Amino acid sequence: MQRIIEHPVLGPLPDVPMVKIIVDGEPMEAREGEMIAAALIATGKKYFRKTIKTHEPRGIYCGIGRCTDCVMTVNGIPNVRTCITPVEDGMVIETQMGYGVWKQEQ
Repeated sequence: MQRIIEHPVLGPLPDVPMVKIIVDGEPMEAREGEMIAAALIATGKKYFRKTIKTHEPRGIYCGIGRCTDCVMTVNGIPNVRTCITPVEDGMVIETQMGYGVWKQEQ
């Protein structure tokens, strides 16, 4: 786990409920209300998408929703900026390839 439990300025990590999310088909826990990117980084995930031309991995860069390096497909919606989107119980999150693909209704 790569989560800061005791911050020298902010103090201890507050106690909040855990929620279940699915990341690339694997169930995992996240802290309720934390950003998707923070939850994934805490579990050791280093990249969230791969580029369209060279398939190079991209992860969090700016952390404020401007650069789009952290986009992933969330609940079938591509290009969700994970650094500014809070986790919700039951979310299905997928590593995005290129521009992502919209899921079709069945």
